[in-house]
Amino acid sequence: METAAEAATCGTPRRTPRPRADALRNRERIVAAAREMFVEFGPEVPLDEVARRAGVGNATLYRNFPDRVALVHEVVLAVTRRTTDRAREAAETESDPFAALSRFVHAAADERIGALCPMLSGGFDKDHADLLAERGRLEEAVEGLVARAMSTGRLRTDIAVGDVLLVLSQLTRPLPGLACQGIDRFAHRHLQLFLDGLRAPARSGLPGSAATLEDLRRG
Repeated sequence: METAAEAATCGTPRRTPRPRADALRNRERIVAAAREMFVEFGPEVPLDEVARRAGVGNATLYRNFPDRVALVHEVVLAVTRRTTDRAREAAETESDPFAALSRFVHAAADERIGALCPMLSGGFDKDHADLLAERGRLEEAVEGLVARAMSTGRLRTDIAVGDVLLVLSQLTRPLPGLACQGIDRFAHRHLQLFLDGLRAPARSGLPGSAATLEDLRRG
C-alpha cells in the first residue's frame, strides 16, 4: 500500500542532483590545465599529463571527460566563453569606443584564441549547438565594439569584424617549429601595430575586400 510520503511525491519529477562544489572545482582545474597544455604542446598531449597538472587522478579526469574529444570540446567552449566575457567587459568598462576595442583585442590575445585552431580539425564538431551559441555571443559582442568605434569616426570604415578576429587568430597562434612560451610579448607588440593601422583617417587603401563573419564561416 502506498505511504503518505510516496503519495506526496507521486508524479513529481526527480531533480538531478547538482554537482558538489569540490567536483565543480576539479572539473574547472582539468579544463584550465588542458587549456594550458594544449597551448604549450598541442591537443595530442597525453591526458594523464593533463590530470597531473590539474592535481587530480586519471579516474577523476575520465569521470568528467570520457575521451579527448569531450575535453577538447570543453576547452574550446571555455576559451570562447572567456573571450566573449572580455569583449563585454571592455564595452562596459571603457567609455571611449576605440579604447574598448583596443582593450578587447589585447585581452583576447591573453586568452590565446589562435591556439584553438589546431583543435578544430579532424573529427571535431564545430557545429555543436552549444559552440554555435557561444560563437554567436562572441560575434555579437565584437560586432558591437567595432560598430561603436566606427560610429565615432575613429575606426577606418574599410574593415569588418572578420578582419579583427582573423588578425587575433593569426597573431596568437604559435609559429611552426617555435615554442609557445614567451611569444605573448611579441603578440601584444604586433597587435598594437594592428590597432594603430585601424585608426581613422586611414593612411593607405587596403587591397581586396573586408573579411566578414560569413567569410570566416566558409573558411
